[in-house]
Amino acid sequence: MTTTVAASWLLPGADRAAAANQSITVDGGKITRITAGDGDGTLVMPALANAHDHARIARLSQTGSYDVPLEAWLPYLTLLPAVDPYLSSAVSFARSARGGVGAVMAHYTRVQGLTDFPTEAKAVAQAARDVGIRMALAVHCRDLNPLVYDPHEKLLADLSPAACECVTRRFLRKPVAAKDQVAMVETVAREIEGDGVTVQYGPAGVQWCTDEMLRLIGEASAASNRRVHMHLLETQYQRNWADRTFPQGIVRYLDGIGLVNERVSFAHCIYLRPDEMELIAERGATIVVNTSSNFIVSSGLAPLGEFIKRGCRVAMGLDGLAFDEDEDALREMRLVYNVHKASGFDIRVSGDELMRFATAHGRFAVTGFAEEGLAPGAAADLLTLDWTALSAELIEPDVPPFDLLLAKGVKRHIKDLTVAGRIVVRGGQVTGIDLPALEGELLATLRAKYPTTADIRAAMPELKSALRRHYTGPLYCA
Repeated sequence: MTTTVAASWLLPGADRAAAANQSITVDGGKITRITAGDGDGTLVMPALANAHDHARIARLSQTGSYDVPLEAWLPYLTLLPAVDPYLSSAVSFARSARGGVGAVMAHYTRVQGLTDFPTEAKAVAQAARDVGIRMALAVHCRDLNPLVYDPHEKLLADLSPAACECVTRRFLRKPVAAKDQVAMVETVAREIEGDGVTVQYGPAGVQWCTDEMLRLIGEASAASNRRVHMHLLETQYQRNWADRTFPQGIVRYLDGIGLVNERVSFAHCIYLRPDEMELIAERGATIVVNTSSNFIVSSGLAPLGEFIKRGCRVAMGLDGLAFDEDEDALREMRLVYNVHKASGFDIRVSGDELMRFATAHGRFAVTGFAEEGLAPGAAADLLTLDWTALSAELIEPDVPPFDLLLAKGVKRHIKDLTVAGRIVVRGGQVTGIDLPALEGELLATLRAKYPTTADIRAAMPELKSALRRHYTGPLYCA
């Protein structure tokens, strides 16, 4: 079916000038023509991409874990009871779409575990299809360091008997063999790929995976050409551990086992060194910067300008921790720009680089497609904003539309989101599912199951204090 999208302003993508009063013809999920036309009070731009997320089922503040550093924050995720994976994923993906995201990386680190994993993965994939977004499911692989980045016996000895028993029961389960976890990725891929859904290897991070696991993933990715997504150097404690564990350098180690190349994307990378940035750039891997998340869990600030200067491909991630807990990808894009753009007249992130960061580079990390911007032949992934509302207070009529978007554009300005020609959000509302109803059902389920996590909730203050002592102790003081 052929449809037409009218735009008072079209922002086609990086290195392309904004154009007034354009008509975009869409057919078969592709843009077939862009011509002069009549504007209808909208601004149209490429759909945003969230290249690092976890499809989490609740916001940070809902678990009482706000303002907790990452290493102590991660255990708080166990306070969330298991729920139906379709319900949780549909809510997460719909919130992303409502925030302007047409493609999302779901690094699926919290398995609900109510069924076998292939069945759960099918539910997650169905949720993405029902919402209408493109989704890469990065299948979580982990077999090392369940509590800290070192042997955990000393930390357990620091707990009371009751807390030790609870933490041991909750966290210290024997991992599935590395070869079986890696094989599961291909099993899941055979079951769910297609119709906008792809599957990636999702090693949690070097500090959470054995050498065997990482080498198997490197070999499997090379053989199948399947993409890989993982965390890298998110905190100063991870950098400390990496330097002790890999004296040759953690990025050189990954490069040596086939995990630094165009198929790979790394989330965070706050503590990369210049030579590591240059190796990542040379190999064509992608870095995903998660500014709000890193602020909130006190990890630090990724040197985005330095990444770009050294030639890295860099994409945007929300990590399930958008600044106002509202999955507003427009706000995230603006926050990133204003944090990183310049020091005085020293420009570090240009508008064109920001556009690639928020759209094309993230889409590449999620889908593997290098397509940039809106043009005939490109996928019809369009974000339509209310230009009338954005421009209502203009005094100077010729203010560039991208400047105005960077000054004030937020989720409430989103009218429509189109992905592969399908209208996923219309008039600010998700079309494929009833988001308010599912949000209500999810919250009711979580509240009803709240008592099932009473044991770990009681142990959490002790565990948090023990983790603080561990990471501020002699092993990490350097």
